[in-house]
Amino acid sequence: MDYAGHFRSEAEGFLAAARLAVTAEPAPVVPSCPRWTMTELVLHLGHVHRIVARIISERLTQPPENGDRSWLGLTEEHAVWLDEMLADREKGDAEEKPLSQRPLPDALVEWFGAGAAALEAQFLATPATEPVWTWGASQTAGFWQRMQAIEAAIHRWDAENAVGSPRAMPADLAVEAITQTFEVMAPMRRSVLRASPGRGERFRFARTDGPQAWVVRFDGNDVALGDSSGAGDVTLAGTASDLMLFLWGRLAPETLDIQGDTELADRYFDLVPRL
Repeated sequence: MDYAGHFRSEAEGFLAAARLAVTAEPAPVVPSCPRWTMTELVLHLGHVHRIVARIISERLTQPPENGDRSWLGLTEEHAVWLDEMLADREKGDAEEKPLSQRPLPDALVEWFGAGAAALEAQFLATPATEPVWTWGASQTAGFWQRMQAIEAAIHRWDAENAVGSPRAMPADLAVEAITQTFEVMAPMRRSVLRASPGRGERFRFARTDGPQAWVVRFDGNDVALGDSSGAGDVTLAGTASDLMLFLWGRLAPETLDIQGDTELADRYFDLVPRL
């Protein structure tokens, strides 16, 4: 899959939505990212892009150290905004914190665009097999190419949803994102957020606009992706885009066609907590 191409397209879509938000004061609320406006969303994704670009360009084998972050290229004021946002996330009190009244400055949007372009350049210049640090099992640049194409798509949807009507996910990227959820994201979220052990629950996710299906079973701490022809205790069916958006917590279960144990569908995010 052309992850770099998808990343470029999704980052451009995000940038277009962010530029629309510059005209609003305060910045538009992002409904799918609780307690964030577009200002926080731009800071978050731009921060991620520059961290990943540094990891790849410097071939880091450990995460960048906290401390001097002048390499992020933020103004002093915007660096303070980022520090406050990261501190709120660390404390876990975002639900209680009032929404920011800060507008989204054009300079911050242009900072985002420069960072996305720099990361794309690293993706194009670096073999997927190149060893670098990641937070996943695969310690390669390819992990970041896959992860950041998917994350850019999710946040492009968030940004478009904040300023208008969001476009569906590209079907091929959505299919990849569904698989990546069960291979990478779900195990990480269960571990980090200390989800309760699975008791053999089986979910079947069936794509309605293509042939793919995914059967995932939760046993203890394990997330097992099984034979796609297998049965599930509950089947959730929808387009590849809708399935991806559901798994990333952007769509409610009732937006999908559910067959079988409907109560189990409602408990999916107990097994795979939202970040």
